[in-house]
Amino acid sequence: MLNKKEQRLRRARQTRIRIAEQGIARLAVNRTNLHIYASLISGDGARILASASTIEPEVRKQLGGSGKGGNVAAAEIVGKRIAERAKAVGVEKVAFDRSGFSYHGRVKALADAAREAGLQF
Repeated sequence: MLNKKEQRLRRARQTRIRIAEQGIARLAVNRTNLHIYASLISGDGARILASASTIEPEVRKQLGGSGKGGNVAAAEIVGKRIAERAKAVGVEKVAFDRSGFSYHGRVKALADAAREAGLQF
């Protein structure tokens, strides 16, 4: 019997296999109770091209201090920042890797904000 974390990691592994076959950059999202992280990983999986998270000082100032990184508003800010950084690197199209997390709440807010900022996936 798998526990909750092992089930999520199993879903994440299956998704990453499908994304690797496509060979395009992937936008990987990880969330904890307090923070949300987004990384843009190259198509071959060897390099991280850009990253954004709620632990960055600029984001924390926008959110108004500590303890505010685990909400939808924080996820929207991170989504916009990762899209801006992806464009700066020259990446327009990505595959969205939700890392086994359900596509709702903070994960969905991050994805929607990244789409609005110009990323295609």
